Amino acid sequence: MSVLFWLLLLTYIPSPMISKSLNWQPLLTAAVASLVASAMPVQAQQVTINPAKPTLGETLLVVLQLDNNTERPPTVIFGQRTYPAFQIGPNRWRSLLPTTPLEKPGRRSLQVMAGKEVRNLAVWIGNRSFSTQSIWLPPGKDEEGTDFEFDQVDAFKALVSPKKFWSGPFLKPNSGPTTSGYGIRRYYNGVFANDYYHRGVDYAGGTGSPVVAPAAGRVALVGRESQGFKIHGNVVGLDHGQGVVSIFMHLNRINVQKGQLIKAGQVIGGVGSTGASTGPHLHWGLYVNGLSVDPVPWRSQGFE
Repeated sequence: MSVLFWLLLLTYIPSPMISKSLNWQPLLTAAVASLVASAMPVQAQQVTINPAKPTLGETLLVVLQLDNNTERPPTVIFGQRTYPAFQIGPNRWRSLLPTTPLEKPGRRSLQVMAGKEVRNLAVWIGNRSFSTQSIWLPPGKDEEGTDFEFDQVDAFKALVSPKKFWSGPFLKPNSGPTTSGYGIRRYYNGVFANDYYHRGVDYAGGTGSPVVAPAAGRVALVGRESQGFKIHGNVVGLDHGQGVVSIFMHLNRINVQKGQLIKAGQVIGGVGSTGASTGPHLHWGLYVNGLSVDPVPWRSQGFE
């Protein structure tokens, strides 16, 4: 019965009848207290979001602390997508949310559901300025990629493995200077690339200089220019686990095999200019739940 029913009942029953037949007051008080308590939201979740002021291209680290232990992961909805949450301690869960330069800055909705409890939050994503480059690819380097190449790479980027391999901040994968940063918009041979941004960081290492794993992982992709990888060239993909993957492009050699477990700092290949490349360099791309994010913050902080 509703609280309104009990209030109306108390109002319309004469006082003498209450005192002579039944003491209604304790029953009413208990019923109202029970109903009000069940209607009030129980704040069983503590939600922490880092960075506090994210900008486009950054990864959001969302940590959930629950009052009660549960083996069922919370549901995390960011914008229009649902993202996985992984347990990192007793009653403690973590979700990684990607943002990209192609999105609009401003208010973004974040919904967290744990059992019957729902938390609705607002996250503000700040704007960020990205520069523009003109790239001129010589004949033979401006060919379109093959379906085989894109199918292999797309499947790799979509990996969400249950095991977490990485630990702490990521390493720099090559000692060369940065030549192209994340998020740059580009003209290719004079034509602006719509719906495109530079999905990684380029390092101008010398030909054959070592490329090392920025974090531990499992080799989940090995592709070669001779197999039809016309855009990526000789490429290695590392699965760091739980939706985080790294891709290393344009290599002149590959030192690992698919399925191999790799430690942070281990050599996986050498810098080259295979695929759609104008000169020797390493392209390192980092993907979180299928979207390309800025790798640089991952080198300065640990997304544990």
